[in-house]
Amino acid sequence: MRTALAGTLIAAILVAPVHADDSACKRHISVVGRAVETRAPDFAEITIGVEARGATAAAALDAASKTVTGISAQARTLGVTPADIGTEAVTLQAATRAVVRPGGSSTEEPDGYRASNLVTVRLADMDRLGDLLRQALDSGANRIDSVSFGLRDPDKAESALQVAAARDARSRAEALADALGTKLGPLCTLSTQGGAPFPMASRALPAPMPAKGRRVPIEAGTIQMSSEVSASFAVAP
Repeated sequence: MRTALAGTLIAAILVAPVHADDSACKRHISVVGRAVETRAPDFAEITIGVEARGATAAAALDAASKTVTGISAQARTLGVTPADIGTEAVTLQAATRAVVRPGGSSTEEPDGYRASNLVTVRLADMDRLGDLLRQALDSGANRIDSVSFGLRDPDKAESALQVAAARDARSRAEALADALGTKLGPLCTLSTQGGAPFPMASRALPAPMPAKGRRVPIEAGTIQMSSEVSASFAVAP
């Protein structure tokens, strides 16, 4: 309980700037505390699907729908929950083809319909990502728009980094005060600078597709995070 309360108080301090009594802070030291951490991502997200053609609008859309149904089913067999499978985009449009006329001129003529259906799958077991991609291709997928990686709870990681940055600020201020032969007093101000965003390592996988049966090699890499806080501390006169 005591630990939880301490965490709550620290979080409250970091939400908004803190100001101590002005009289105690006429003499102060200002510092910037920093914290950096590299973490392995804990989920992968892919956007995958199919572009299909048909003589009619219904035929094209039905063909795309059938393939995406198979992709979703394959994802569920790998342990992906329905909440982590979502439609990204569905499109349907008339297709045309160029026809060259005698004399070299060309015109566009109707050529059925083109439909696409993309689904985004979030996979926690990243060791199975290559299997998921391979099985999706075997199900008829011919588009892999992106593969990305991230953290399921970035706010928790950011909070921990802010606490580490605040501790770094205190340590820097104490070192400066000691170098100047004075004593560090109470905290005067504290504000967050807004750490770097949590980038998701992303890789696009264009055509051509791998040979049938080959597991798609994917490397998740790491995610680098950072946070900064500005703080000032009173010093003894």
